[in-house]
Amino acid sequence: MSDTYTVQRTATLNAPPDQVYAHIVDFHRWADWSPWDDMDPAMNKTYSGADSGVGAKYAWSGNRKVGQGNMEITGVTEGSSVQIAVEFLKPFKASNDTEFTLLPTGDGTEVTWAMTGRNTLMTRVMGIFKSMDSMVGPDFERGLANLKKVLSDS
Repeated sequence: MSDTYTVQRTATLNAPPDQVYAHIVDFHRWADWSPWDDMDPAMNKTYSGADSGVGAKYAWSGNRKVGQGNMEITGVTEGSSVQIAVEFLKPFKASNDTEFTLLPTGDGTEVTWAMTGRNTLMTRVMGIFKSMDSMVGPDFERGLANLKKVLSDS
């Protein structure tokens, strides 16, 4: 088994990159499309740091499906990428790097959501039963579909 894992999903959205970017670079807008908000509508969320962009921070604590953790935007390229450091605290500890990459395509934007992390003892044990890709990938697919709907409704 590799020392790292990557989960990645791509979707084409019918909106220009700047509109897609605006929904990703601002954690306050994630409630509109995040796949995890539906899993725990009572989830406790806190925002700190910058309002959006580099230095924006978001922490959550919820039921066992969403767990507890925090995120910080660590890098941006206006209209084309957002890098986020993600730290999961519960149900298990893990630190991951996440990146959204936006590429213009005709009338829309191809969005790739990727997360890379280290295979810890816990992820290796869990991987015996279910891979990180099969655990997190469907959430990324749902999130991208939600984002597509939000952008088509606006």
